[in-house]
Amino acid sequence: MQINELDQSTLRRLTDARPEKGKVLSIYLDLDPTEFATPAARSTEIRSLLDEAGRRVKNAEGLSHDELAALRGDLEQLREFLEGDGFSAKGAHALAVFSSQAGGLFEVIRLPRSVPSQVALNDAPFVEPMAELATPGRWAVLLVNRRAARLFRGSGDRLQEVESFAEDRRGGRTQASGTQSRGQGAVDEESHYHMTDTVEALRSGTKRVPVERLVIGCPRDLYPQMERALPPDLRERLAGHIEVDVEHSNAEDVLRSTAPLIEEDERRREREALDALEEGVGRGGRGAAGLDEVLGVLNERRVQTLLLDEGFAASGVVCRTCGWIGVSGDTCPADGGPLEQLEDVVEAAIERTIQQAADVLVMHRHDDLSRHGSIGAVLRF
Repeated sequence: MQINELDQSTLRRLTDARPEKGKVLSIYLDLDPTEFATPAARSTEIRSLLDEAGRRVKNAEGLSHDELAALRGDLEQLREFLEGDGFSAKGAHALAVFSSQAGGLFEVIRLPRSVPSQVALNDAPFVEPMAELATPGRWAVLLVNRRAARLFRGSGDRLQEVESFAEDRRGGRTQASGTQSRGQGAVDEESHYHMTDTVEALRSGTKRVPVERLVIGCPRDLYPQMERALPPDLRERLAGHIEVDVEHSNAEDVLRSTAPLIEEDERRREREALDALEEGVGRGGRGAAGLDEVLGVLNERRVQTLLLDEGFAASGVVCRTCGWIGVSGDTCPADGGPLEQLEDVVEAAIERTIQQAADVLVMHRHDDLSRHGSIGAVLRF
């Protein structure tokens, strides 16, 4: 069974996966290495999840005989996957598994961050725990010294090395220090060419696949030179400098060294979003606060960024025909159809946000949103 990586396109595809009949069984398996490092600990957690899934299937109401049979098949498929000999948790802090035999769906997603283990049985995949984890790789980390350069990309949860070069792009290989006697002028010239080539490679790469924030990892005395060499657009995205072993650090080492800068930047990002919300609400413009208002602008497809307090949930209603969501009511104001009660309308709000290619930002570092009912939105217009 192929395990897929989480990204925005995968998340959007899952929010659109709604079987015409039957339900979707969603399972999140926490693989936090501090708690589930051993096979025995993982097996216990898996058995507990499967038992809970079995209870959900057994207690499901309002389903036909065929739909119940399909759910039992989903449960067996999940059991075979999670307890099978081929199961591997390598490289994952958590797994999300979605199964619907009625809808032809079985997908496994590797998550870059630990999430609580849980089971959901809904009309569509339960994607809420993944929403903030699917932020596109907005970080680039360039490691560079006078003879080598390496480029990492990713998010605050995971970095991956995407390019490495230690050769003179003018045709020769940069030689290791001490292998040949050269004048200082030749060394300085070679170093200058290497810096120039490194910046050009970075500029080209970020033009093809843009990044929001850049970190330079290099010897302290080299940083001013690298900063000056950056083109203006990349210099504006520079988040700071780290000192690491340029040639031997792995992705985890680089992420660990970059973590304080990422934390500082995420705090700033939350603050800017909250300030934009306050300004928009205060002027009656590009801001909506409170559950009723936010659901309204989501129905109008005006949301640029959905802001949520961590763990916020609230009941509401949905029209299964047109997708309208609201706080309460019996009849859809958009098409006159019946409204269905939802235990958690926030999940539906997150789905609408993702489908509209807008961002979901969960507040972890500030509590300002509580005075707005724990939910707000910065608007496109």
